[in-house]
Amino acid sequence: MKEEKGKGGQLSEELKRLRRRVAELEQAETERKQAEEMLRETRDYLENLINYANAPIIVWDPELRITRFNRAFEHLMGYTANEVIGQEVAMLFPEANREESLHKIARTLSGEYWESIEIPILRKDGETRLALWNSANIYAEDGKTLLTTIAQGTDITERERAEEALRESQEHAQFLADVLERSSQPFAVGYPDGQLMTYNTAYCKLLGYSKEELHELQWLTDLTPPEWREVVAKAAEEIGRTGQPQRFEKEYIRKDGSRVPVEVFAHPIFDGKGNIQYFYSFFTDITERKRAEEELQQSFVKLQRTLEGTVHALAAAVEMKDPYTAGHQRRVTQLACSIAEEMGLSEDRIAGIHVAGLIHDIGKINVPAEILSKPGPLNDTEYNLTKHHPQVGHDVLNEIDFPWPVAQIVLQHHERMDGSGYPQGLKGEEILLEARILGVADAVEAMSSHRPYRPARGIDKALEEIAQNKGKLYDSKVADACLQLFAEDRFHFEE
Repeated sequence: MKEEKGKGGQLSEELKRLRRRVAELEQAETERKQAEEMLRETRDYLENLINYANAPIIVWDPELRITRFNRAFEHLMGYTANEVIGQEVAMLFPEANREESLHKIARTLSGEYWESIEIPILRKDGETRLALWNSANIYAEDGKTLLTTIAQGTDITERERAEEALRESQEHAQFLADVLERSSQPFAVGYPDGQLMTYNTAYCKLLGYSKEELHELQWLTDLTPPEWREVVAKAAEEIGRTGQPQRFEKEYIRKDGSRVPVEVFAHPIFDGKGNIQYFYSFFTDITERKRAEEELQQSFVKLQRTLEGTVHALAAAVEMKDPYTAGHQRRVTQLACSIAEEMGLSEDRIAGIHVAGLIHDIGKINVPAEILSKPGPLNDTEYNLTKHHPQVGHDVLNEIDFPWPVAQIVLQHHERMDGSGYPQGLKGEEILLEARILGVADAVEAMSSHRPYRPARGIDKALEEIAQNKGKLYDSKVADACLQLFAEDRFHFEE
């Protein structure tokens, strides 16, 4: 009995061990399934992360065969994933660079360096681009066995081209500066934002600085007076708009605080996209030219004053000869200039009308005083004598070098649109516009004022005469402008 009981105890213990083992196996199976599920979820997560990442990502195994290739890399390379999965990664590199590129990748696999590497890539369409690669190796639990490599490739072709263009442009600018260093012509190169790049010795002398001092300043705006900065900005804007060099004037502030006027010839240098990279500019000191211009301006003012004095002297000579028409030329000039302004003539043409108006009757100095002051109507002979005064006035004034056709205006101020005027019987457009304006003003003033041979008719009668004969005797536009001035009460003769 004891023996049987002992055997029964052994069986019971064995059964317990078997149950524990089964439980352990079941637990292990559960953990295995959980691990597999976690692994599957992790793989799915990584797969989605790789596939839908914005950055181009590629995965290859230790034999450098492609195992993953996301959509962003498809877009970069022009291949679909199906076309490259299982292929050697070497197919993505141009043949000329393939050996070097594979050598760089091999170094990353061996862990010799982990820096970003630049490797040319060959698109499906045959275009070669430059990519910046960043990679990470995935190892087994032992930390030694390489399982896979994940790499991100960023297309840096345009960036590299821009950097190369910038390097070339800087080298070009420096070369140009070196060539012009010994030139007496001040020269500088600057960026569009106003920062100085380089300059020659002559430029330093122009501003009174040493090269080291200018280097400390750096900005052209520091050397330009505030009131001139808008001029420079507009010139730069015009260069950007037209793509053409611009010539303009500005002032610089020298080291000693004095100002130097310069003429600038600014030439743009563009990059491949049409953006201005920098300007190179030549400068000319125009101090002497400005001084000469100032002296010329002063001389012009003196000459103008002399001319005005001469004109007033001539006008006074006429009024001394014909006291009954004293002030006539001045009043005619007032109305003629107002008509010209109403018609929109330029200031220069109005200035010519002003001078011609003040002396338009200068030819009357050749008419006998007794005829000018005769208290009754003139006979034919006397009238014919007065009709010569425009020609006489022309002959006198033609010897003076006026900046306007004063002699011709005086000659034609009695001409009429229908050819009935004198002394040449001109018609319509044959008559200078200035003379047509002076003719209307002369007629209005003469008819509205007292004369020795007749009483004043008054301004209303004078304007009625102009209205009735516009288009026939008087230019229609000139007559309309004159009538408008009086109708709107915008003109009065000044005594």
